[in-house]
Amino acid sequence: MVSSTQNGSAKPAEEALNLPALVGINLGDSFASIAVLTKEGLAECIANEDGERQIACAISFFGEEMYIGSPAKAQLVKNAKNTIVGFRNLLGKKFSEIPQSQIPTSALIIQHPEIPDEPAYKVEILQPAPAPLPKSTTGTPAASSAPTPRSEPIPAERILTVSEVTTIFLKSLLQSAEDFLGKKVQGAVITVPSTFTDAQKEALENAATDAGIPVLQLSDESAATAAVTTTEIWGATLPSDRTQLIVDVGSSSLSLSLLAIREGLAHVLASSSSTSAGGTAIDSKLITFFANEFTKKTKTKLTVCSENPSTADARAEAKLRLAVEHTKRTISASSGAATCSVESLKDGLDFTGSINRLRFDMLVRPIYDSVVRAVVDLLESAKIDPHLVDEIVYVGGTTCLPGLDEHICLTGGFNEDINTPFSMGTVIGGGVGDPTTVLARGSALQAALIASLTGEDEDLRNAFERGSDLLQVKTTSKSLGLVFPDDSGNETGGTWIPLLPAETTLPARRTVTFDVGLSEKSKRLAFELWEVSEGIRVEKIKPEKGEAVDDDDDEEEEEEEIEAKHKTIVKEGLLGAAEAEAALGIKGISQSKAAGKWTTTVEATIIVAVSGAVDVSVREIGKGGIVATIKVSAP
Repeated sequence: MVSSTQNGSAKPAEEALNLPALVGINLGDSFASIAVLTKEGLAECIANEDGERQIACAISFFGEEMYIGSPAKAQLVKNAKNTIVGFRNLLGKKFSEIPQSQIPTSALIIQHPEIPDEPAYKVEILQPAPAPLPKSTTGTPAASSAPTPRSEPIPAERILTVSEVTTIFLKSLLQSAEDFLGKKVQGAVITVPSTFTDAQKEALENAATDAGIPVLQLSDESAATAAVTTTEIWGATLPSDRTQLIVDVGSSSLSLSLLAIREGLAHVLASSSSTSAGGTAIDSKLITFFANEFTKKTKTKLTVCSENPSTADARAEAKLRLAVEHTKRTISASSGAATCSVESLKDGLDFTGSINRLRFDMLVRPIYDSVVRAVVDLLESAKIDPHLVDEIVYVGGTTCLPGLDEHICLTGGFNEDINTPFSMGTVIGGGVGDPTTVLARGSALQAALIASLTGEDEDLRNAFERGSDLLQVKTTSKSLGLVFPDDSGNETGGTWIPLLPAETTLPARRTVTFDVGLSEKSKRLAFELWEVSEGIRVEKIKPEKGEAVDDDDDEEEEEEEIEAKHKTIVKEGLLGAAEAEAALGIKGISQSKAAGKWTTTVEATIIVAVSGAVDVSVREIGKGGIVATIKVSAP
């Protein structure tokens, strides 16, 4: 997985101006978004002709008209049988492979009448009437006296494959991007879920090509996320080496990815996907809540599909489903109450209801719990303690809910100071941490990175092709570092200097500068190179006893012990040792004398080859030249 550079853009601003017109497209199952590169070289989401940055993945046919986006989604109320939604997840699948639970409740899905085992949508349209015959100018009465064809449109059925529907939708996204840029798009990166098979990826790429999109890469969603989160604009205060958890809540699925970020490069440690939670489940909770409110207020029974599918008020439920999307957005942005208003919800009765954040969080608590359980299971499968996770990144509109962030951080076992877009304040006002724009912006940065690789970088550019052998990378399995022995009596037996963390992509090179203590008598520099494993030590601490509330109480309540977690380092293998005479007293050496000891500034460089061979060199700053080296052959 390759990410963008560290300066917040794919190239410096002056070079970004010379890049071709590039876009990043996030094609979700419910919403899509488009990002382009600005003149400053940054990636920003753009709006379509309807002013939407989150474009509904919906296509609707009404008479002779075809609607795309939110206008099409609004047709679900009165024209559901001719409205197509949820088509992305059906790409590349055979008709016999689609379970009934996955078939959307919109336009009818049938087996294509001409292509075996091919799913298709059947919609009703109106074909334009034939144009009238031109009048004859030759004077012959045969043509001139022919009756004019009828001008009324002709009802007809149209059969569309899933690929054809995807092509139509992608073509509209391409048109929006070209209208914004004012020129033809020359390259695009499109996101795909990690659960997509090779057949689905091929189907998506073919649909994009048919739409006229020059596809540079189909990027995994976690890779697109890493392209954004490794830029300086994301968080300059975050460590360059960190463990990152990506929580992607889609409309009907939950995807989790655990990444090791190492100096801008990302490596997947573990991933999982399930249908245990999703935005649709939250919508259903809200719909049931407001349906019950409507019944109480109007004394008119409103039944939704989740309660009794056979007697459900489908049209009223469709209206509520459109309205609760606005309610969720309001809850995400405001700490107060959010309203849900629908005109003529049922039997001509209007409805206006409200829900505050506390009630909302209690209502959707089961979905929050499902997300936390999936997170805990992922970390357990990867054998990583939650305290070792440094950052949580959210993807998808559902993760904009502050209650979900609070629930994950409090019940997931994470450290109190874990970084999230909410704790860093980057979600407010659609900031850099906005979960709805992360994937599109990451795709745009990835497109710029690929486009910048030309000529001598051709081999590297091949790594971005689907199925490339260059995508198979090796990483370090243990952390590597130096131990300078002393009488401190700690767990490492001396001063521990980390050089290369575990899960670093190879080949790797790191340089670390630090001060090290020396004995005044020997003035020698000695160190060992160790492989270590990092873990967590759990310590139970009894809280300090406060003042007694009631002096008459003879028995004191036994207070529960508090678990305190501390990071630990365990030596696994000694790879080598070296020593040399320290050049104390030479001008330019950073040194001081305190408590009978001398210190000097040392620079250590470690190089680990793809084969696993390790080369460590140590030199004193100001002396010049290497004073000690350790070389370890590949295993």
